[in-house]
Amino acid sequence: MACTTILVGKGASLDGAPLIARNEDGHNEPNPQRFAVIRPEDQPRVYSTFRGGVEIELPDNPLRYTSTPNVDYVGQGLFGASGINSANVAMTATETITSNPRVLAADPYVDASIGEADILTLVLPYIRSAKEGVLRMGALLERYGTYEPNGMAFSDADEIWYMETYGGHHWAAVRIPDDTYVVAPNRLNIDDFDFDSPDVLYAQGLPELITTYRLNPDTDRLNLRHTLGSSTVKDTVYNNARVWYIQKQLSDVSRSYNERYPFVDDPNCHELPFICYPQRKLSIEDVKWALSSHFENTPFDVYGAGTEAQRKRYRAVGLNRNMEMHILQIRPDKPAAIAGVHWLALASNPYNCVVPFYANVEDTPACYRDTPLEYDPNYMYWLVQTMAVIGDRDYATYGELVANFEKDMMTTLRRIELLVDARIESGAVAEADVPAVLQAANEEMAQTILAGTVKLLGRFVTVGSVHMDLKYTLAD
Repeated sequence: MACTTILVGKGASLDGAPLIARNEDGHNEPNPQRFAVIRPEDQPRVYSTFRGGVEIELPDNPLRYTSTPNVDYVGQGLFGASGINSANVAMTATETITSNPRVLAADPYVDASIGEADILTLVLPYIRSAKEGVLRMGALLERYGTYEPNGMAFSDADEIWYMETYGGHHWAAVRIPDDTYVVAPNRLNIDDFDFDSPDVLYAQGLPELITTYRLNPDTDRLNLRHTLGSSTVKDTVYNNARVWYIQKQLSDVSRSYNERYPFVDDPNCHELPFICYPQRKLSIEDVKWALSSHFENTPFDVYGAGTEAQRKRYRAVGLNRNMEMHILQIRPDKPAAIAGVHWLALASNPYNCVVPFYANVEDTPACYRDTPLEYDPNYMYWLVQTMAVIGDRDYATYGELVANFEKDMMTTLRRIELLVDARIESGAVAEADVPAVLQAANEEMAQTILAGTVKLLGRFVTVGSVHMDLKYTLAD
């Protein structure tokens, strides 16, 4: 998927919770998404991969988990994409990354194998820590192979691991330092890598692959982006600029996590850092802003005042291709029953608002769960996409309406979450009743944002009517 990933270590996040977040992006035509809970009895015992129908026997006793799959799972594959399981482990999968011909010649892709459409379903129900997620995914890759390059992330209440796949069977992963954050576009992202570090994991054959086929172009270090990834003209316009813009806004550019890779104020730069220190602790709202951004206050904003060439030069983060955006939060200071929060927004991010859905539930609200394949504005995906199509015609008029709505709605939703948290933490709810209370809270939040978004759409129509070209100055 053509996505953007943001990872925030627990020491870099405002509330001390590790955050793993990603836009799931598709193509220019709508691709409706849904929000579901997969119960153990609904999880297959033998899984058939989307490409090639490879049958993979799955372990017994899967965990319950949330998921954001495609509505058209038959035609396009399941693409579970994101979720939190009942052990409070989160996973986002995947970010399509890049490779190069030298790697693919040495370890070719496997046509009938594991791909992005399969990964969440094969891994998330069976892991009880972020590190376990890396190890299970790695074992599957080495056994069954893959037909595409992907990046993915895992988190629990303590840590985040970021993982990439290389060629048909190889992989590596890095533990993200607690006081840092990461912006990862559609390229291979890991830079300097030390096989002896306690904070890395990798396929057993990866060092031999690199040595045998002389893949490392550097003489004094191993940089996986240089060795296994790409550095192309397409990267300069499609990938690097996204990283540059977010890092320029959020990073402490006065210091570098790796001194070899300081922030460079150049949207074309191939050497922008993988791991960064933020200039301040990052909130959910900061992550949502970044994943909705479109180069605001630069000549490259498609809605801005730059020339046509400037406005079309770089691929933005927030755009019409956004299918869903998730921020997966495992709160270490909360009881396990309410620790996992699956923040979710559907459709184009500059026009939506993220909702803090509790993950410890048996079902999800119908207006998110039952998204139809055909247009129906009674469901959140289609409602937001309707506003995006209208708003795109005159962002100067509609953008401010969306900004005010998002601020007010986030206040309302956060208030609901605070009250529910307090109720659970006080002991007023019996342990057996907690999932039902959280499910009711999720329904309240869903109905609140649905009604608010319908009202906002009405404002779009009212305001837009005044600005129509099809009008006349004289009246009866």
